[in-house]
Order: sequence, then C-alpha cells, then structure tokens
Amino acid sequence: MIIEVCGPGCYRCQTTEKNVLEALKELGRQIGDDAIVTKVKDVTMFRARGVLMTPAVLIDGVKMCEGRIPEVQEIKKWLQPQK
Repeated sequence: MIIEVCGPGCYRCQTTEKNVLEALKELGRQIGDDAIVTKVKDVTMFRARGVLMTPAVLIDGVKMCEGRIPEVQEIKKWLQPQK
C-alpha cells in the first residue's frame, strides 16, 4: 500500500502525516512492510494527482481526502480491508 500525503509541508500537512503514521501504528501495520508513506511537496506533482487543496491523502492513487486534516479514526477506516 502506498500512502501519499500531499502538501507544501505546512503545519496542516505535518499533522496529516502524523495522523497517518498514528493510524498505521494503531492498526499494527509496519512502515516499509505493510505500507509506504511518502510526502509529495512539489505542486506540479500533487496537481498531476488531481489535488487542488492541501493537505490531501491518497492511498494507492485514490484521493481519500483533500483540504482538511483527517482524524486518526477516519484514516484507520480507509486502511481496513474492504469486505
């Protein structure tokens, strides 16, 4: 699973990344083994992914949220296997 946190690196983007990492930790997921978390700071790169407002979170190329800081519990729902 590839998780991308898109934004210029402001406080909101840092908080979003922190929440993503916390959600992974709470689910017992290992970074590197179960998920790769990357920061996309280049405006051209995140615009190419369809991101217009930051922060944004993409999981395997699918935009999960944009323009707000997602809560840890919400992120955990995104990371659960779909039934």
